[in-house]
Amino acid sequence: QLQLVESGGGLVQPGGSLRLSCAASGFTLDRYTIGWFRQAPGSERMGVSCITSSGGSTNYADSVKGRFTISRDNAKNTVYLQMNGLKPEDTAIYYCAARSLPTATMNPLRYDYWGQGTQVTVSS
Repeated sequence: QLQLVESGGGLVQPGGSLRLSCAASGFTLDRYTIGWFRQAPGSERMGVSCITSSGGSTNYADSVKGRFTISRDNAKNTVYLQMNGLKPEDTAIYYCAARSLPTATMNPLRYDYWGQGTQVTVSS
């Protein structure tokens, strides 16, 4: 059974940092493009960042460029999202997702497998 599990969310003050992890079970991530998405209450799910299977290509939403960094450790079957300089508007449920095609995209409709999400709250 293919499964993605996110972890690392929590409550952090503005300007703080969190590192989210996306671990896979039942399959190896090294053949998949991985995306991070987030969804705030009342909003659509939006792409935050994605990384190709080799790690050679990454994309970021304009709102997180320079603050978030996506990386992957295929040996650990895990993808990470390092989030620095967090702002209240970053508050959302964060999801990771996998797609078998090699092109990087932040369109959630292009992803096949999803985790259950982890809550990130940025508040003083």
